[in-house]
Amino acid sequence: MPLDSTLRLLLLSALWGASFLFMRIAAPELGAFVTAFFRVFLAMLGLLAILAVWRVQWRFQGKARTTLAIGMVNSGIPFAMFCLAAQVLPAGYSAMFNATTPLMGVLLGAALFDEAMTRDRLIGVALGLAGVGVLVRTGPVAVDLSLLFGALACLVAAACYGLSGFLVRRYVAERGGLDSRLLALGSQAGASALLAPLMLLEAWRQPSLTNWLQGDVWLAMLALGLACTALAYLLYFRLLQDLGPVKPLTVTMLVPAFGVLWGALFLDERVTLAHLAGGVLIAGALWLILFKRAPQCDLGAGQKQ
Repeated sequence: MPLDSTLRLLLLSALWGASFLFMRIAAPELGAFVTAFFRVFLAMLGLLAILAVWRVQWRFQGKARTTLAIGMVNSGIPFAMFCLAAQVLPAGYSAMFNATTPLMGVLLGAALFDEAMTRDRLIGVALGLAGVGVLVRTGPVAVDLSLLFGALACLVAAACYGLSGFLVRRYVAERGGLDSRLLALGSQAGASALLAPLMLLEAWRQPSLTNWLQGDVWLAMLALGLACTALAYLLYFRLLQDLGPVKPLTVTMLVPAFGVLWGALFLDERVTLAHLAGGVLIAGALWLILFKRAPQCDLGAGQKQ
């Protein structure tokens, strides 16, 4: 991997790892859909300012609606799911579940996009699911319906991330491409449109708006929207453009480490053996899926990566 892409990947990992910290601060106070909406809305405003400074020409080349739809899948749904999870799960746990994104990418790629399912990838999926099971059943949080709901929300978000890379490749990259900065902007606009009615409904149902007046919550929201989303998606779509739909997903191997680190440093979240055991299983799964190649063991037809 080129050095510039490696540095982008490391910065993206740190930013997305921090996003779980900021969601954990904001979502319990503002609500899941309010937090998710303002995350993408602030990101959209930040990207508008960045594109204006850079004088980027708005040439969507007939792909404006496509970028809006991709944003709903790549940002709107997963951000809402992670904010729901942030109400019941420690930040480190959500970051760990986020590491299942490549597993979801493999499964969805094989099912929907004719990607090859090799023996190593199949073993990797099994290991990854085992890692998820370890995280769900052990650690400092009780195993109850709230935990299972949070875990399921994280897995839905991971599936959306896994799907979105293939959507970008099929509907953008393979049709002449698009400036990654415009793709980032369009995706946040699409996510904002999806989340706006849910945000309004949740805000209307809240009995009090006292929590909206907390300065630290909005500082967390600014960091979440501008740094962890606007800047992060500029980095992510540039990586997709340079490396294709699969290699950028290796970011999820590093995000859990940053997520656990930020949670331990700033939220006093306890690091347990569950993090280590689940993380090792998921890391092994990702190595099999992303780096190990065994062409002779293909279990299905499709194009190799």
